Parts: sequence; structure tokens; C-alpha cells
Amino acid sequence: MLNDNHRKRKPITKADIKRLRDSLPKRVDISSEGTKVIQKDEVKPSEPVDNGEGVAPVLEEHLPEICVPLSAEEIRSFQVYASMLREKNKVMNLTAVDDDNGIAMKHFIDSLTLCPYIREEEEKTGNKNLTLADIGTGAGFPGMPLKISMPELKVTLMDSLQKRLGFLKEVCDALSLEGVEMVHARAEDGGKDKKYRERFDIVTARAVAALPVLAEYCLPFVKVGGVFLAMKGHAEEEIKDANKAIALLGGTIEKTDTFRLPGTDMDRTIIVVRKIRPTPARFPRKAGMPAKEPLS
Repeated sequence: MLNDNHRKRKPITKADIKRLRDSLPKRVDISSEGTKVIQKDEVKPSEPVDNGEGVAPVLEEHLPEICVPLSAEEIRSFQVYASMLREKNKVMNLTAVDDDNGIAMKHFIDSLTLCPYIREEEEKTGNKNLTLADIGTGAGFPGMPLKISMPELKVTLMDSLQKRLGFLKEVCDALSLEGVEMVHARAEDGGKDKKYRERFDIVTARAVAALPVLAEYCLPFVKVGGVFLAMKGHAEEEIKDANKAIALLGGTIEKTDTFRLPGTDMDRTIIVVRKIRPTPARFPRKAGMPAKEPLS
């Protein structure tokens, strides 16, 4: 049975709890000098959280222009990717573009302009599980955005710097992406490796080298019947210079599309090179030679 003291005790109200909270110090700092109580007016506002949320409105506004729909989950993945890219960029040189708008426009949307070409290959082959290699991927462009928006793709990211691949592995883990292989190699060495030579349905590269050099880097990876998708800016002169090299390497230019990158004043060119016969065994030449002495 309850005694008289318990019967007379007044219950604690929400107002009582609020008054109690207001009377307490807001933070206790434990240091080597002892315990220091920090009062309410001494508390500094916390730093804004970088969650990449600024990329979402840019993607939602401009992706319809290139016919690339994204789900809410995929947009969230791009937000995480942007946030991780900026954070890692503080300690290693991944990109000169590190604001949300720039990342969304110049990296994500630019990469996703390849999606219609990949869909076209899926329709031609009747295969929804195409293999794609991104040569000289750097911070993951265009390979990672393509994988996020087209999860069925089997993507290989090749780069000569292990630290960059380590960052991309962190992104894949954070986004639970499967079917992504990281290969630490120079293009000239990877193109000689039987594991990768003429094994891919689609090979691409962005802003790596002039087209004659880029063709020697990439065409050895493309299987006969597959395509090399070269991403360039102004490319008219490069295409003229590359015709002989492309033919020598077993390819032929199937089409060239030039367009304005949505939301910008930047021109882009995508060159579709079809692999019509095997690349001669002597290509690619040893490391450094394609850039030093381009095929012409």
C-alpha cells in the first residue's frame, strides 16, 4: 500500500521538464584540464552538413533534355557521390569542379549523355547486361554515373592511380553497387592483357587524350561488333586526324553527334566507333608511345 507521502506527490509536467532543461548547461567539455561547463550562449552553431542535396534540382531540371529519367533512389545516390567527391577532393586532386551545380552539370549530366547510345546497343544486341569499360576513369566519369543510372551494366573502371580506384571502391560500398570491377593499370598495359583485350561490348573515355591517341588506348578493349564511344568537345579536326588510326586499329566511325550540354554553353561531341575487325597484335604500343607518336 502507498504511504501518505506518495499519495500527496505532485506529478511532473511537460512545463517542469522544460524548465529543468533550460536550467542545465548545454554542453560539457571534458579535457585534460578538467571538466568545463559551457553555458548556452557560448555554444557555437554547428557547421552545415554536406549532403550533396544541391545536385538534385539540377538533375531534375536538365535530365529530361537528354531523355534520362532517374528514380528518387538514384538521385539520392548522386547526392551521396557528390558529397563523397567533395570530401575526398580536400585531400587528393580528383576534380577542379567541386560545387554542386558544377558536379551535377559537368560530371553527372555530361556522363549520362551516353545513356541513349548504350540503350541503342541494348536494343541492337538484345542484351540488357552489356559490359562497359571506362578507360582512364579518374574520379569515375563517365563510368560511375552510368552504373548508377543503369544498374544492369557490368562496369570496369580502369585507372593508372590506385588512390583514385580506392575512392571509387568507397563510393561503390556506400551505394551498395554491384557488378563494378576496379583495374589498376595503364591503358597500354591493360589492352595487352588477355583478360581485358577485346572483351567489352562498350568502351568509353572522357577527356583523356586527342582522338588518334584515344583510339589506340580504347579500341583494343572492344570486342568485334562492339563500340567505342569517344566523348569530346570540339572534335572536327581530331576526327580528320583519327580516321587512319581508327581504321588501322580495326574500327570505323559509324556516326558523330554534336550538341550543347544542357544548361550550359558548352559543346559536346560523341563519336561512335564500331569495331569491325580485330585490332592487330602490335597495338597498343608500349606505355607512352601512343601519346608520343600518335598514329596518323
